[in-house]
Amino acid sequence: MTIKTYDAFNRITPLEIERVTNFLYKHLEKYGDEKSAIRKAIDYAAKERTGLGGYVFTIEDKDEIVGAVVINKTGMDEYIPENILVYIATHNEYRGKGVGRKIMTHAIENCKGDIALHVEKDNPAKFLYEKLGFTTPYLEMRLKR
Repeated sequence: MTIKTYDAFNRITPLEIERVTNFLYKHLEKYGDEKSAIRKAIDYAAKERTGLGGYVFTIEDKDEIVGAVVINKTGMDEYIPENILVYIATHNEYRGKGVGRKIMTHAIENCKGDIALHVEKDNPAKFLYEKLGFTTPYLEMRLKR
């Protein structure tokens, strides 16, 4: 398996953006968003949208994406984490085989600064995040408009 890192130095192509968008849309399943939202996060990471950029990581097996992570920079490093993990998904046929841990470990090692993420309390990936050192220091509250 091969891990690819896309950032300010190794730009992701429009074709790869489309591949990652489609992969995440399919494999996020009930924890996913609309394709347009996924695309916005990837475009932000790729600096195709105004913002600080971020990272896109993929892990591939025989030229097929089997895992992907999208991290956006927040620019708020003195009061919240510098990065927010927006999306992570593993191909449903590769779950439970260490792919998620491998790509998360790579993402953690290759991001500068702290990383925050949001996870539903019933998401089985929560246990992986805890094993990798993520903690729950706060309860998030939202005002939806």
